[in-house]
Amino acid sequence: MGQKADDILKKFIAANPEVKAAAIISVEGLPIASALPQSVDETIIAAMTATLLSLSERTIIEMRKGDFNELHINGSEGYLLVMQAGPNAVLTVSTTSNVRLGLILLDCRRACKKIAQLIFDDDEIR
Repeated sequence: MGQKADDILKKFIAANPEVKAAAIISVEGLPIASALPQSVDETIIAAMTATLLSLSERTIIEMRKGDFNELHINGSEGYLLVMQAGPNAVLTVSTTSNVRLGLILLDCRRACKKIAQLIFDDDEIR
C-alpha cells in the first residue's frame, strides 16, 4: 500500500502547485504516506492530525452534526485541511494562502476517494 499511497500524494501535489505538503494518516495517528518538507516531522504531524480528528469528531457529536467529513483551518499564510479518506484514514493538506479553496477541496475529495479505495482493497487482501 505504501508505494501506491505515495503515488496518490505525488500526483495530487503535482496537479496542485498551491499544495505545499500532504500526508495520509491513519485514524490512530500513524503516518501511512507523506510528502512533507524535510523540516517537518511526519510523526508529529500524524499525532497532531489524530488529535484534531478526535476533537473534531467529539465536537460534531456534541453539537449533533452527524459524522466528521472535513476540517478547514485558515492561517495567515495558508490553509490546513483535514479530510476523511474512508473509515480508517484522513488526508491532511497544507496550502498557500492564495489557493482557490473550492477547487482544492474538490481535488482533495477526489484524492480521498482514491485513498479510501486503496485502503479498502488492501484490507480485503489481508
